[in-house]
Amino acid sequence: MTTSPYLSPGKLPHGLLDQLLRRFPPGDPRLIVGPQMGEDAAVIDFGSTYLVAKTDPITFAADEIGWYAVNVNANDIAVMGATPRWFLATILLPEKTATATLAEAIYTQIAGACDGLGVALAGGHTEITVGLERPIVAGFMLGEVASERLVRSSGVQPGDALILAGSIPIEGTALIAREKQAELLARGIAPALVRRAQDFLHDPGISVVRAARLAVETVAVHAMHDPTEGGLATGIWEVAQTSGVGVEIDLDAVPVRAESKVVCDAFGLDPLGTIASGALLLAVASGDAARLLAAFGDTGLAAAVIGRATERGADLKAKRGGQEVAFPRFAVDEIARLFG
Repeated sequence: MTTSPYLSPGKLPHGLLDQLLRRFPPGDPRLIVGPQMGEDAAVIDFGSTYLVAKTDPITFAADEIGWYAVNVNANDIAVMGATPRWFLATILLPEKTATATLAEAIYTQIAGACDGLGVALAGGHTEITVGLERPIVAGFMLGEVASERLVRSSGVQPGDALILAGSIPIEGTALIAREKQAELLARGIAPALVRRAQDFLHDPGISVVRAARLAVETVAVHAMHDPTEGGLATGIWEVAQTSGVGVEIDLDAVPVRAESKVVCDAFGLDPLGTIASGALLLAVASGDAARLLAAFGDTGLAAAVIGRATERGADLKAKRGGQEVAFPRFAVDEIARLFG
């Protein structure tokens, strides 16, 4: 059988991406964190502060795409310990369906999300583009952080507790329920459940800015990561790889909301591999875990210890029902199967 030369929708395969990043290394000494596997944003030394920069497109969603764009980019700034400050967007509208109403709706969504986070809309570009089937918004967020408060995905230490704030997959649940509403209803899913799932975009919401800020104000956070495409399982793999540690994950400890399970089951998707903005993965010293969980609980944020980091160079392990199972791996995000 002939193997197709074409890549599947979603992120580039990790091996190819790593090869390309190593082939074209940056040469600027002021670049504190450059392009590399597992890190959420770039960090540039601006003397008295670090500038943190992130760009991320929204390609699967069409409904409230502007809201998605602001929040997913702000998340990647926040997990570096930084405060999101300025947002720019490139908005590409499909030539056959672009209207003034559509453009106004996306701008309104972006402005509302920026206002909610205290972010300034600093600029961007908008055009009607040939060859598109749906709108695409490529966001670019800038933030800042004091050098001593920078947090990296690569900071996981052996013995650290791995904590998940929130549940999975919040973004995936909202995205499926909004884009595949008719199919869900046709499969007998209750309309009230579909409406709750659609509202996951706002409640509990896809932002982790508040949770990240609380974490760094409560304990010494060794690492934070925003598990997005590829889901929580891929996010765990990324922080383990970039930190050079093994992990042991209790899959039964991972919080999955009932609505998420129903929506994912309807299409045969695994929540562990489904796009997961709205959850925050943290690594802290085991002695700090209880204090951080208590701080989250005091402010109404659900969180749980889902595993621990093991020795350097060790494998990724998982267990379910007390028995060891293969660590879940996903070549592409599960949701890509719905839109590919």
